[in-house]
Amino acid sequence: MKVKSLYIILFFGVVNLHAQLEQNINKIDSILGHVSKSKSSDSVFIAKEYYKIGEIYRKSLLSDTAYYYYQTAEKVFRKNNLKYELALTLYGIAVCQRNNKDYTSSEVTTIESLTLLNDFNESNEINRYKAYNYNNLGIIFGQLGNFEESEKYFNRSLEMKRDLEGDFERSIGTTENNLGFVYIEAGKYELAKEQFDKILSNSNLIRNNPDIYVSALGNYAHALYLNKEFDRLPELYLEVLKICDSTNQEYHSIIIHQRLAEYYHFRNQRDSALFYAYKAKEISGKYNNDDLLKSLWMLSEIEDSDKATQFLKAYIKLNDSLQKAERAIRDKFARIRFDTQRVEQENRQIAQERMWLMIISIIVIIASLLLYLVIRQRNKNKELQFIQEQQQANEEIYNLMLSQNESIEEARTLEKQRISKELHDGVLGRLFGTRLSLDSLNMNPSPDAVKTRSQYIQELKTIEEDIRKVSHELNTDFVSGAGFIDLLKTLVDTQCIAYGLNYSLDYDEVINWDAISNKKKIHIYRLVQEALHNIYKHANAEHIKISFKLKNNVICLVIKDDGSGFDLNKAKSGIGLKNMNSRIDEISGEISITSEINKGTTVSIKVPIS
Repeated sequence: MKVKSLYIILFFGVVNLHAQLEQNINKIDSILGHVSKSKSSDSVFIAKEYYKIGEIYRKSLLSDTAYYYYQTAEKVFRKNNLKYELALTLYGIAVCQRNNKDYTSSEVTTIESLTLLNDFNESNEINRYKAYNYNNLGIIFGQLGNFEESEKYFNRSLEMKRDLEGDFERSIGTTENNLGFVYIEAGKYELAKEQFDKILSNSNLIRNNPDIYVSALGNYAHALYLNKEFDRLPELYLEVLKICDSTNQEYHSIIIHQRLAEYYHFRNQRDSALFYAYKAKEISGKYNNDDLLKSLWMLSEIEDSDKATQFLKAYIKLNDSLQKAERAIRDKFARIRFDTQRVEQENRQIAQERMWLMIISIIVIIASLLLYLVIRQRNKNKELQFIQEQQQANEEIYNLMLSQNESIEEARTLEKQRISKELHDGVLGRLFGTRLSLDSLNMNPSPDAVKTRSQYIQELKTIEEDIRKVSHELNTDFVSGAGFIDLLKTLVDTQCIAYGLNYSLDYDEVINWDAISNKKKIHIYRLVQEALHNIYKHANAEHIKISFKLKNNVICLVIKDDGSGFDLNKAKSGIGLKNMNSRIDEISGEISITSEINKGTTVSIKVPIS
C-alpha cells in the first residue's frame, strides 16, 4: 500500500496546530470586520479579502472551509476578468481538491491556473506560482500512479524555483523530496538514493528546515529497505525517530514507526514489529485517519489471527467511513461549484441582456454618426469639387494669360523687326545717299564750304551709327523668356502686399522659360501661390525668401519663411498640401518640407526641364 501522506511535508512545530488555528481565526475575524465596514458595492475588494481568508484556512489544513472562501472570491475575479487574482485563487482551490483526494478536479483546476498565468509576461511572482502549480501536478500524477508525468512536472517545478529571486530553499527542498519519493514509488531506487543524497548534503537546508531533513532521511532509509540494502538499517530509522523526538515532530514519527514495523516484520522480529506498529497506531489516532488506516492494516498483518481479524474489521470500517467522508466533501465541493455556476449563469443572462441593450444603443449611435459623416462628407466633396473647379478655371485663365502674353510678345517682336527694317532699309538708305551727295560737294575748294560740309557729314555719320545701333537693339529679342518671371513677380508682389509680408525674389537668368512647357509653368505658378497662401494662413511669418536656381537641368525652387514652424510628425495633411503633392506628381518633380518650431519652414521643389 502506498504511503500517500508522505507527499505533504508539514511545517515545523505542527504539534502546536490548535494554537496556530486560534491565531488564524483572530486574523479572519479582523479581516471580516474590515470587509463588513467596506462598501457593499466594492466586490473586488471583498473578493480579495475572501481569498486571504481562504489562504489562512488552507495553510491551517482546513481545506473544505478554505474551498468555500476561494469559490466566493473566484466568482468575482471571473466576473471582473482579473486573471492574475483568478489564477492564484484557482491554485488554492486545486490544492484543496488534492487534499480531499479529488485528483481529477484538482488537475483540471491546476491546468486552468497555469493557462491564465501563461498569458502574463514572465516575472518572479508569476514564475513562483507556475512552479507551485507544476509541483501540485507532480503530486496529483504521483497519487494517480502516473510516475513518468509526475517526474516531469516535479522537474519543471524545480527548474523554475531554482531561477527565482529570494529565499526558496525550503520550497525547493520540499519538491526535491517529493521527486525522490516518486522515484521510490516507481521502483527507481538508485535514482531515489541519489536524489535524497543531494538533499542530505545541503547543510543550509538541514540546519534551517529540520522537518525536510527528517523526511528526506526517512525516505532514504525506505529506499534502502525496498532495494534490499539492510547494512544501515534499522539505524537510519532510529536516527530519524531520535530527531523527531528532539524537535517535537511527533506527527512525522508515525511514518517512521510504520516503516520500522514493516522492516521488523520482514526480518521476522515479531515483537519489535508489534511494538512499532502499536506505537504508530497510538500516534496516528491523534492526527491523521489515513495514517491510522495504514497502522490498522499493518497490525492486521502482524498480529495473531483473532486480533488480526479485529484490526482488519477496524480497517474496513474506518476505510468505508473515510470514503464516505471524502465523497461527502467532493459532493459539497460539487454543490458549491453548482451554486457558483447557477449564479454565473444568471449573471451571464443579465450580462447578455445588458449586452444586447448596449449593442442596440451602439448601433443607433453608429448609424447616427455615419449619417452625420455621410452628410458632412458630401458637403466636403461639394466644397472640394467647387475648389477644384475654381482651380481649373484659374488654370484656364492663367493659360489664357500666358497665351495672351505670348501673343503680345510675338506682336511686339514683329513690330520691333518691322521698325528695324524700316530704319535700316528706309531712313538709313536716304541718309547714306545724302552723305554721298555731301561728299561730292566736298570738291568745292572753299575753306568755309569744306568745313561746313565736313561738319554735316560727321553729324550724319553720328546719326547713322545711332540709328544702326537702335536698329540692332530693336532686332534683338531682349525680353525673351522674361514674360513668366514677370508674371511670378506680379503674383508674389500682389500676394505679399495683401498678406502684409516682406519678400525677396532671386532667380537665375540662365533659365530658359521658353523651353519649358506651359503645363510645368502653370504648376510652378500654382505651387508658389499655394505656398504663399499656406505661409499667410499658418506660419505667422514676416519675411519670405524665394529663389529659382538651375542645377543639372533641374529647376530648384526654394521658398523659406521665418514663421512659427511646426512638428512634421504631428502635422495633418490638408487639402493645400495634397494639391501641391498632386501637382508635383503631374510634372515628375520632387517636394520636401523641413520645419522647426519657432525657426520657420522651408519648402524645396525640384522640377526637371525635360
